[in-house]
Amino acid sequence: MHHLKSRKMMDWQRLITNKRLGQEQRHSERHDDRTEFKRDYDRLIFSAPFRRLQNKTQVFPLPGSIFVHNRLTHSLEVASVGMSLGNDVATLLTEKHPELRNTLINEIGQIVSTACLAHDLGNPPFGHSGEKAIQTFFTEGAGQSLKGMVSDNLWNDITRFEGNANAFRLLTHRFQGRRPGGFVMTYSTLASIVKYPFESAAAGTHGKFGFFSTEKDTYRRIAADMGILQLSPDGMPLRYARHPLVYLVEAADDICYEIMDIEDANKLKILSFDETAQLLLGFFDDDTRSNILKRIETEMLTDDNEKVVYMRSCVIGILVNECVKAFVEHEQDILDGTMKGCLIDHISPIQREAYRRCVDVSVARIYRSKPVLDVELSGYKIMATLMEQMTEAAVHPERYYSKQLIGRVSSQYDINSPDLETRIMAVIDYISGMTDVYALDVYQKINGISLPII
Repeated sequence: MHHLKSRKMMDWQRLITNKRLGQEQRHSERHDDRTEFKRDYDRLIFSAPFRRLQNKTQVFPLPGSIFVHNRLTHSLEVASVGMSLGNDVATLLTEKHPELRNTLINEIGQIVSTACLAHDLGNPPFGHSGEKAIQTFFTEGAGQSLKGMVSDNLWNDITRFEGNANAFRLLTHRFQGRRPGGFVMTYSTLASIVKYPFESAAAGTHGKFGFFSTEKDTYRRIAADMGILQLSPDGMPLRYARHPLVYLVEAADDICYEIMDIEDANKLKILSFDETAQLLLGFFDDDTRSNILKRIETEMLTDDNEKVVYMRSCVIGILVNECVKAFVEHEQDILDGTMKGCLIDHISPIQREAYRRCVDVSVARIYRSKPVLDVELSGYKIMATLMEQMTEAAVHPERYYSKQLIGRVSSQYDINSPDLETRIMAVIDYISGMTDVYALDVYQKINGISLPII
């Protein structure tokens, strides 16, 4: 039983709002509150940045004869798990707090699912390798020369470039003035994707942050409206408590990437069937494990892949139940901003230890496997080269070759801005929005490795 805390708490009725960024004046005209979060979902599903996720690497190289996950399939699965987490949490919260019945709390499942769809939108080509290539271009490469030419805020942003912050930028930046349309998402959806709700200057040694300096005021406005707690004193780098639904988005992602990577590794024969089964059955006590094996026998599942699929579905089911329970048990800590760690850290010991075993095996056997390392090395080289050539063009736009490079950049990016910082961010927007396949194509063309076929 939690003791009542003196610290100010966030309020569910403010945290779940259908107010839209860029349409605040029209908010009072809307009467179909229950459909607004589904509109967010639909806008994402039909957007070009979401479609491009199908050609972005998840962990393994893009598929050959054996289909494994890309960023698109991963995001769809995370959204499915997020819907289950959100719906189950909403049911328990309305039982615990009857005053929340018939409020927008019932839309949590839809909000979490939509945020899950969006959580990887800002990731550059080649995953973590692409992220590191952008960062190290400025900290170790030719981009170091820009340090004295840009503000400290921008320098913090670009040397710690973060896919999560880039997703928030992608979803909030385009509606502002110059470009019609854009995503125009609800406040609750936007806040639910910000896993690290602080600016780059507050990132610390782990280097994670949630919004670039260009979007800082946008997040500040959203947070103030929803009553998200500001944790930093005035005058210090901005830092907030998480919107509570971030924990559910994070849990859906944690569950899917870890468990689905184990399944993919089995398909690719990086892990044997016996190793995979041992890892997955490790999430259950002896009786449940025995029942799962009996069910496999009863259903006459003779194919090893089918057996793994069934065991994996059982694991996802128990992890969803455990994370829902952890969320509701720690509701007060979450609402007053004192929650430590992620929901996986607070599940039952047997599942927590089984999850850690999967993480250890993934690090040792999957993420360091030759196919994964090869695509990371290639991706890093491609991204580093694109960053170097495009940034050089943005810094010296008057040069002949710069004009040629800039000429192939879509007009949606502010590559022709008179402001240097805007041009640099336009380069990052352009390159981070590429698919793996397109990044490779541009790399080959601008380096004379391949010629376009007309």
